[in-house]
Amino acid sequence: MFNNMGIRYVGYRLFHEFEKRTGILKKKHPINPEIKKFISLEEWKSVPNNFIIEEREKITLTKNPTGSLAKKAKNILAGKLCFFNHEWKDLGKDYDWVTNPTTGFKYDIIKHWSEIDDFDSDNGDIKDVWEKSRFTFLLNLIRYDHHFNEDHSEFAFSQIEDWIEKNPVNRGPNWKCSQEISLRLFNWNYALSFYKNSPALSNQRWEKIQNVIYWSLHHVYHHINFSRIAVRNNHAITETLCLSLSEMLFPFIPETKIWAKRGRKWFEQEIPYQIYKDGTFLQFSMNYHRVVIQLFSLGIAVSEKHQKPFSSIIYERAYKSLNFLYQCVQEENGFVPNYGNNDGALFFPLSETAYRDYRPQLNTLHYLLSGENLYTSAQVREDANWLIPINLNTKLFKPLKINFGALSFPNGGFYTLREKDSFTFVRCGNHKDRPAQADNLHLDIWYKGENVLRDSGTYKYNTKKEYQEYFSGTAGHNTVMIGNNSQMLKGSRFIWFYWSQANIAQWEVKDDQFIFTGEISAFKQLHPNIKHKRTIIKEKNSLIWKVKDEVNGNFEAECRQLWHLGSSESSIQLINKKAPPIEIPSYNSSFYGEMKKTKGLAFGFKNELTTTIKI
Repeated sequence: MFNNMGIRYVGYRLFHEFEKRTGILKKKHPINPEIKKFISLEEWKSVPNNFIIEEREKITLTKNPTGSLAKKAKNILAGKLCFFNHEWKDLGKDYDWVTNPTTGFKYDIIKHWSEIDDFDSDNGDIKDVWEKSRFTFLLNLIRYDHHFNEDHSEFAFSQIEDWIEKNPVNRGPNWKCSQEISLRLFNWNYALSFYKNSPALSNQRWEKIQNVIYWSLHHVYHHINFSRIAVRNNHAITETLCLSLSEMLFPFIPETKIWAKRGRKWFEQEIPYQIYKDGTFLQFSMNYHRVVIQLFSLGIAVSEKHQKPFSSIIYERAYKSLNFLYQCVQEENGFVPNYGNNDGALFFPLSETAYRDYRPQLNTLHYLLSGENLYTSAQVREDANWLIPINLNTKLFKPLKINFGALSFPNGGFYTLREKDSFTFVRCGNHKDRPAQADNLHLDIWYKGENVLRDSGTYKYNTKKEYQEYFSGTAGHNTVMIGNNSQMLKGSRFIWFYWSQANIAQWEVKDDQFIFTGEISAFKQLHPNIKHKRTIIKEKNSLIWKVKDEVNGNFEAECRQLWHLGSSESSIQLINKKAPPIEIPSYNSSFYGEMKKTKGLAFGFKNELTTTIKI
């Protein structure tokens, strides 16, 4: 642990455990704190909206009442919730906010949040409880009321009030995660802005809401080192952004002056650390990368509205970050490889597009940075209308274009090849930051927008050990295993030991071929000198790939070249004359919590094997 994560991480984790066991965390985050009142409802209503949207009476967005949006609103009003942007579950109209709908386990709302165990297998996945408490469902209801000229402000504010009553400050599971708290504040801002003039927002409700806003920001600020040191991923970006915007959004809270000043400093440290110079992201995850795209859009929009822009490095990394994802998008449907952890997160669902469609979020940030849309579809562009203040246009960068041919993103270790009908995606990278999955030299192939050789996805973070090891391990990817060993040694939770590292990673372009060569040092738990080299030869203007794997070093077990096929198995051929195909367990998790058994093949070999792929 010390060798992988360093003294700062290990030292903080020990200190944090000390804080928990001695009760220091309880003192920092008190239960039954004093009630905070800062501004009357009348005073708050008298000033212009601080958030990115105006009150509903001023919104001029073209109305488009669709059946899909109407169905969502009907479900929400009936007590149902769409979990992880995929599966609707009936929670009932009197949901208590702390019962896991999958396992039925009810968290103790009397306990301080530091006493809540979020990885107890008997409890189930705590994300099932956090999902409704994010309040993203309010965004669909707001959009419904706008497009259908209806008013469900009473429902919206009654849900907020009910949450406040059933989740006392600093108690229970919904006060445990500062990122969840930050997202809740952002989504409450949408409701407060849109329904600002509604009679449903009473003085009594406003007093409850501003009190919880204060203690929410207090929690985020006084627990920020957990995300900045122990976690250091999208959590840190979300939380430092929340603090940096706090003075603009809640100027009536005196402490936000210092919270915002320090939050901005931390945010401007996190972005250049987490977003590499080539635009790739330290979490090595497409979906978490989109999460950061949304946070960029929200942060830039709010700060520009208040004429308090971030430093230039934020805009530069936002543009590079946008470019990386854009170059991975399938133009037919907006999908990208289901690579890395995918927990179903879409912080701000502001269009009627599919969850796996990345175009709305990319278009919004692109418009903020360049003043131009990436796409013409009104459905795709609706997202921007809810995230960009009226008449705000920075026009700092040139519009992006899709690049054909071979591209390299060496800082993150991603290599792509786009031709007319096909897209090739290879991962071959170093790990200076904690890897989430043991998937180096994974190969994804797409044909006309269809993922014919795919990543298996994520499924769940808290599930059976066999599934955790499959989805995060080498077994769930199109690469090579030695025996039943992953490229790295699995530790607890999200920890891997003996991180794999890239020695070689490059494209070579010839007259009739694209050639990728990658070599990694891996399987160090077996022996420190094992190397895996993969050569991919792609014939230009054809649908033929040749993949040669060479594994060298001191080991005894047989190597296996793994392939996980897409839904249309008949559209692809795996040809190997030296090794017979062996069917292997293969699962596909397109959405968090979903797992489907699919077709997987393996070819056994000792040191070297070449397989031809045809479509």
